[in-house]
Amino acid sequence: MKAIASAGNLDLRNDRCAVSLVFAAGTRPRASAIGALAARSDKFAVSHDPHKVNEVEEGWVELIANGLTFDLTGLNPEPAQVRPECAHLFGLAASAELSAGEPITIMPGPHLASARTMFPVLRTLAWLGALLAELPQVRAVVWHPARSWSDPHYFRASVLRWIEGGAFPGLGLTAIAPTADGGLTSEGLAIFTGQELVLAPELARDRAEGAKIALRLINWLAESGGVAESTSVMGPSGETLNLVPDREKQNVKVTASS
Repeated sequence: MKAIASAGNLDLRNDRCAVSLVFAAGTRPRASAIGALAARSDKFAVSHDPHKVNEVEEGWVELIANGLTFDLTGLNPEPAQVRPECAHLFGLAASAELSAGEPITIMPGPHLASARTMFPVLRTLAWLGALLAELPQVRAVVWHPARSWSDPHYFRASVLRWIEGGAFPGLGLTAIAPTADGGLTSEGLAIFTGQELVLAPELARDRAEGAKIALRLINWLAESGGVAESTSVMGPSGETLNLVPDREKQNVKVTASS
């Protein structure tokens, strides 16, 4: 039986609810390596491996963590998947090796189709990405909602700190990018809150200070949810910031209080 979600029928470039691990060319693991890692861990398990049923390696397994199931696709000996988009690098430098890398991808399973963007599902998805980043030859971890590629050690450490009660890993599970008018905007926050953050240009004239404000608000919003109506909060330097959702409530615009 072929996988419900396989490398052949997923458009990994467009799916935003996924995490990929990019390996050096020719070093993607087989299902047996995933099973061995799971056996050493008490945090997740392989709940279905087609090879153990029909003795044919199909390049995918089903994982279970926190009672939730996820499909892991792109394993050897299946052909390599299309590489996910790369818009932001964290702890990595662009290189030919990275560009030639081959991904394996974790996505919520079919039973989670209607709940794939719920916070517990996304949190567990990131956690699985961090746990599997321990596999040999991983060159990058890609968080699809933000199109971010992170150094595996960086991704693993920041996500595990979050899981253990630390701050949300805003640089990795989201990213910050300049806007055409000189402001800053988040990328990837919307999958957690339904909204992206947009800082007004006056808050981003000093890029470092603007990024500090954006990151503080991203961390707060990711944990507390979106903004339904205008509100004011204190910024990292004690300044008052106005948060105003736009008419469609797809963005939260941030301005300094006059």
